Amino acid sequence: MGKVERVRQVVPGQFSLDELKQRTEQGWKPVAIEWEREVPADLLPAGPAAGVPFGLKVASDCTRLEENPEEQEILLTMMELTIQDGPYWGIAEELNRRGYRTREGYKWTPISVFQMLPRLIEVGPRIFSTAEWQVRRERLRKLAAL
Repeated sequence: MGKVERVRQVVPGQFSLDELKQRTEQGWKPVAIEWEREVPADLLPAGPAAGVPFGLKVASDCTRLEENPEEQEILLTMMELTIQDGPYWGIAEELNRRGYRTREGYKWTPISVFQMLPRLIEVGPRIFSTAEWQVRRERLRKLAAL
């Protein structure tokens, strides 16, 4: 089988059926169409990565999600502080003290920490099975013993 050649063509204006016919005659076949339009600001999703769960980011190839190391650290810290029965204001204060910010770049508040609880519940089983968590758990046990 021969090599597959792909070309992305930017359309400066209207795309005509004549262009499609010409490309088809040259042996090209359309495999995707990318549409674009302007959307009023009030209809845009909130945040820079709306729809992408906290702790993840869109991979550079734009085909999958991958871990966001900074957000993963925030999740681990939140989980650790939650397990220590820290109040939401205390968790927010500690996250801010460490220089962590929300996706929007704001300081953490008790409300923003509370809003992360569903995500913590979702990632909890994965977090608890990591080697990083085992180290943190041992540290927590030693602190509790003091």
